Amino acid sequence: MGTPGSQTSLHRANLERVVRAVRMAGSLTQAEIARSTGLSAATVSNIVRELKEGGTVEVTPTSAGGRRARSISLSGDAGCVVGVDFGHTHLRVAIADLTHRVLAEESEPFAVDASAAEGFDRAERLVKQMIATAGTVQDKVIGVGLGLPGPIDGASGILGSTAMLPGWIGTNPGEEMSGRLGVPVHVDNDANLGALGELVWGAGRGVRDLAYIKVAGGVGAGLVMGGRVYRGPGGTAGEIGHITLDESGPVCRCGNRGCLETFAAARHVLPLLHTSHGPGLTMEEVVRLARQGDPGCRRVIADAGRHIGSGVAVLCNLLNPSRVIIGGDLADAGDLVLGPVGESLARYAIPSAARQLSLVTGALGPRAEVLGALALVLSEMGDGALLDSELPGTDSVFI
Repeated sequence: MGTPGSQTSLHRANLERVVRAVRMAGSLTQAEIARSTGLSAATVSNIVRELKEGGTVEVTPTSAGGRRARSISLSGDAGCVVGVDFGHTHLRVAIADLTHRVLAEESEPFAVDASAAEGFDRAERLVKQMIATAGTVQDKVIGVGLGLPGPIDGASGILGSTAMLPGWIGTNPGEEMSGRLGVPVHVDNDANLGALGELVWGAGRGVRDLAYIKVAGGVGAGLVMGGRVYRGPGGTAGEIGHITLDESGPVCRCGNRGCLETFAAARHVLPLLHTSHGPGLTMEEVVRLARQGDPGCRRVIADAGRHIGSGVAVLCNLLNPSRVIIGGDLADAGDLVLGPVGESLARYAIPSAARQLSLVTGALGPRAEVLGALALVLSEMGDGALLDSELPGTDSVFI
């Protein structure tokens, strides 16, 4: 590769910058590559030609701003990535190629009290089934992204004690699934993956600083700073659900009282409607009834929204994101939840932070986390992920 600072080393670095930019976006025009990498148009043009000759990228005609342009994407046969999302009530798997084209996707129910062994078995079966459905082979899988509802220790890969899947606490899901599937497995919590999914595919595209608030069985935040997910040294950044709102409030699963989660998570909100609506109600049904005008459902969503807004205000005062995305069970409530969240933001956030903030619901719905798992693999692919093709006159290209 040449000594650091040499022309060969600089050329390799520029190749990797271009390929990474295309990999994370799915496809880009040459002008977009130049803007995102800071390379000159002439350098980008030469690199694209080189990558095309080596079979690493594909170039197709397109238009941009009314002008003819060329769309650059990674070769369709360069490999594929797998996303696995374990939720509080579901298991979802998706497969995509390196152009961001989803080849297959499927979801099935998953019980929160299922053992880790059962979860691993079902995930392994569904992944292999989906690989066959996608018409590819396992040798083409470059890596797997795995999402779980709980904090992941960054150093050990161990699932933390506040996870929503009690039978999984203390396990190493990445190590287990990697052994079963024979490929690298990258693990993250569901809120981080929701943020990554919305950043790459959804309501966060083009935004470099955002917070994704997932409200479901628990409440968590995925934080994107400078275009990258921020996890903290212990992997617990974004645990917004455990901000204390009322020291005399209900006992939370973390052991404290009055956490945001105890006022906004589904298992705390739904019992409020048992007397008026009967047991067995789901958050999906609550949102549907609220949109139809049901006053009780509208009230609990509004109350949850105001509590969420209080937590988001703290986050905004600390990190000053330019966008907050509400995802999870309440996203479909639209303005019914955004309005109350905004009210609390206006009351508790620093005015300058509130003025610069856009508040939206997620664009990906229940797919945010599994698409984020796909994006996790794409973002973690480094010099160890070797493309099959080789460039003429250079070493093989790493992405």
